Amino acid sequence: MQSIKRIHVVAAVIYGDSDQILIARRPKHLHQGGLWEFPGGKIEADESAYQGLVRELNEELAINVTTATPYMQVSHDYRDKHVLLDIWQVTAFTGEPRGVEGQKCRWVPLTELLGKTNSYEFPEANKPILQKLAASLPHNPA
Repeated sequence: MQSIKRIHVVAAVIYGDSDQILIARRPKHLHQGGLWEFPGGKIEADESAYQGLVRELNEELAINVTTATPYMQVSHDYRDKHVLLDIWQVTAFTGEPRGVEGQKCRWVPLTELLGKTNSYEFPEANKPILQKLAASLPHNPA
């Protein structure tokens, strides 16, 4: 029996102007390809989660993180791999985010991202992040 791969990943909830969040679309050829995600990537063996965050966001988006705080951790088991996500909130950075590796990136208002008309499909491992973000919104009584 083959053991299932364990991957430590760092991801960022990147805040822009007017309560917008930056999301990126996973390239089709990757695991969970075509789905939207919070940008990030695998942490290298010799780096901390913060170091991995800074490196990955620079490599993937060409930005330099200046302010980031831990947000939450999510452990999720897919059939073919187990992922541990270290999620950070990035509230300040330099540079203009762009998909360095050809991935689509989009600023989305938080209310749209979490609304009933949300057309962005995320991997299962990202759902707890969306739930925590939704819980942080002021609730409007219907």
